[in-house]
Amino acid sequence: MKIFNTKQEIKAYLTSKKEENISIGFVPTMGALHEGHLSLIKKAKKKNDITVVSIFVNPTQFDNPEDLVKYPKTIENDIKLLETVSCDVLFFPSVKEIYDDNIASEKFDFDGLEHQMEGKFRDGHFDGVGTIVKSFFEIIEPNRAYFGQKDFQQLQIIKKMVKKHRLNVKIKGCPIFREEDGLAMSSRNTRLTKEHRIAAPFIYKTLKKARKKFGTENAIKVTEWVTKQFKKHPLLDLEYFTIAEEKSLKTIKNKEFNNKYRAFIAVFAGEIRLIDNIRLKNH
Repeated sequence: MKIFNTKQEIKAYLTSKKEENISIGFVPTMGALHEGHLSLIKKAKKKNDITVVSIFVNPTQFDNPEDLVKYPKTIENDIKLLETVSCDVLFFPSVKEIYDDNIASEKFDFDGLEHQMEGKFRDGHFDGVGTIVKSFFEIIEPNRAYFGQKDFQQLQIIKKMVKKHRLNVKIKGCPIFREEDGLAMSSRNTRLTKEHRIAAPFIYKTLKKARKKFGTENAIKVTEWVTKQFKKHPLLDLEYFTIAEEKSLKTIKNKEFNNKYRAFIAVFAGEIRLIDNIRLKNH
């Protein structure tokens, strides 16, 4: 596996490969890698000649400075994991390499997608995401880029950015990778206390029950039911639960037959914030 720390080096290397007409798959990460990341890399490897992974903890997408400081950094272990799945290239730049001395986000218009759910609770988060993903697309120029559906809102926003900025990359959304007990895999899971880790699978269990209820009840009733379940839970605090239309991400009251819906949730387990979502069947 080749490791590059500068834009200049990785660009020169990938440009030489493109001259050989080689396709590039790209998996952007913030490190603290787990099986979910590895599943994206395996998908990229199947469809592309070269797979590039970036590890970069992006300061502009953290609305909480403390969260940025505490974000797990495990580069030695990450490199070992990347080698187990035969990753071709790791791009591991410093903050200075990417932002120079101006650590600030570009301003984006995602046609309102950024104002739903996460956007209501994490000020400027999606401008930070857009800034770094667009920057990496320009450096790496991948044919395809792979993102997990755990961050479904982020996935839709990146698709919108690619369309609006006419970027020449195909965005591939990949299924949520879960622990055996159902908890969506996340780098933040390593920061859960033992007690909260045992409690956390309740999130997915509740999502599955909500999906079942959505078959016979309207979105308002399902939302009220989920809220009640978390009020009764001693260790988990619900930040939001919403049923939204997949394309616009707008919260719905009543379902329409041809639309695709998804339930989204954010929960605090102590000081650790966990998000998840589930596709809903529309009968």
